[in-house]
Amino acid sequence: MTAVASLAACTSSSGTSAANQQSSTLQDVIKRGTLNVASCLSFPPFGSMDENNKPQGFDVDVATAMAKALGVKVKIVDTTSANRIPNLQTKKVDAVVCNFTTTAERAKQVAFSDPYIVAGEVMLVKKSSGISTLKDLSGKTVAVTKGSTNGDAVKAGNPKAKIQEYDTSSAAVLAVKQGQADAMVEDSNFLNFQAKSDASLKVTEDSVVPLEYNGIGVPLGDATWLQWVNTWLREFNTSGQANAVYRKWFGVDRVFPLNPSY
Repeated sequence: MTAVASLAACTSSSGTSAANQQSSTLQDVIKRGTLNVASCLSFPPFGSMDENNKPQGFDVDVATAMAKALGVKVKIVDTTSANRIPNLQTKKVDAVVCNFTTTAERAKQVAFSDPYIVAGEVMLVKKSSGISTLKDLSGKTVAVTKGSTNGDAVKAGNPKAKIQEYDTSSAAVLAVKQGQADAMVEDSNFLNFQAKSDASLKVTEDSVVPLEYNGIGVPLGDATWLQWVNTWLREFNTSGQANAVYRKWFGVDRVFPLNPSY
């Protein structure tokens, strides 16, 4: 009886383990033949639409390389910052590659890969604004993107600043250009790109958040899928492919190292 019970327990454990592996997003993607990835297509050069109305950008290239490694096609699903987590929770997508800053609060709802890009959070302002530090934001309107952590960061640094949320980063940039906002706080990679394309704008040296580490978001509780993503990311980064993609879209080598140091 003991031997039979022991065998049954082993069989049950093995069967459960196999079932868990079978139900992983990794197997689902390979079987489906398509990797569904949410990217923000109003966030150039991370994501945008080209002249043929096809997705393009740094994050799009990362997602495409990920699909290639899996031997499947990629389907880019346009998303906003606020919808990144819901897209994963409802299984609309298999992963989020959209300037997704890793935080302990977000990690209660989704899982994050190791970092694939690092940035400071800085301010975009008009050159004539006179704004250069957080202290200068007292009584000023600061544009941030819904679903981002930037509004809280600004308030922590200067409670007298007025926060105005926008659905997309592009809308927030436009608000600064049109004078509806005095500053915008966002990823330094993104804002440096914006300032290069508009001579009336500048990026401040003062950081709202020194460094933020962005990861690929995946569904919570899927260890098999997360392990594959991290393993692929290590190969992608160490092979030089990641830096080549970064240079393609930003025109320079990576500014910050991917691994945090304390």
